[in-house]
Amino acid sequence: MDSRLSYVDMVGPDELDEEFDGFPTTRSPDVVRIRYDRLRALAGRAQTLLGDFSAQGERLEALCNWRDPRATGIFVLFCLVASLVFYVVPFKIFVLGSGFYYLRHPRFRDDMPSVPVNFFRRLPSFSDQIL
Repeated sequence: MDSRLSYVDMVGPDELDEEFDGFPTTRSPDVVRIRYDRLRALAGRAQTLLGDFSAQGERLEALCNWRDPRATGIFVLFCLVASLVFYVVPFKIFVLGSGFYYLRHPRFRDDMPSVPVNFFRRLPSFSDQIL
């Protein structure tokens, strides 16, 4: 077993104390409060991440169930054109082109999001409909 791979050397003494503490804790209320706050912060970050992920899924659903007919029409037209292009052009050419695109010089990169990403971000999610 590689101890560096499992991050055994990165564990602090307070985490070890928390791990080996019994169920009815014998620690002071301040230590328990610190543990609880650390757990709440971790759960808050996880909840935020899951909320962002579900919003992306809701936007994808908005494309597929005709909630926004104009956006769905654009998406269907894009899928039709993409299927025709994928049928005509070999897969190796797409891999080569995407490699050249992602490895391009930083001078040719742009700070603005791409058109498909901007289009997808502007689709409504359920949290936008609540307002």
